Amino acid sequence: MGQVTVRVNGRDYQMACEDGEEDHLVHLAEYINRHVNDLVDTVGQVGEARLLLMSALVIADELADAYRKLDDQTGASDGDDEPLSGLATRLEGIAARLESL
Repeated sequence: MGQVTVRVNGRDYQMACEDGEEDHLVHLAEYINRHVNDLVDTVGQVGEARLLLMSALVIADELADAYRKLDDQTGASDGDDEPLSGLATRLEGIAARLESL
């Protein structure tokens, strides 16, 4: 199992990942950190948990927009949020791995 250290909001986090996924995880953390930094510029340092939650909501909104655009292009809009439930399952797996560190 791979392991990397990522930095978000000036704080280092040790993360486990599958072998070969280290660079991808670093890029994801950089993406999150950009959102956190944007929020800090807008609302200030309102606490780490709140900044991470706000960033997650912004990213979830981006994802929802992307799914809507994809549905519009493919005509596959049936009101089902199946891709989001699949994402939730993946996030739960990541959370479980983090808790085991």
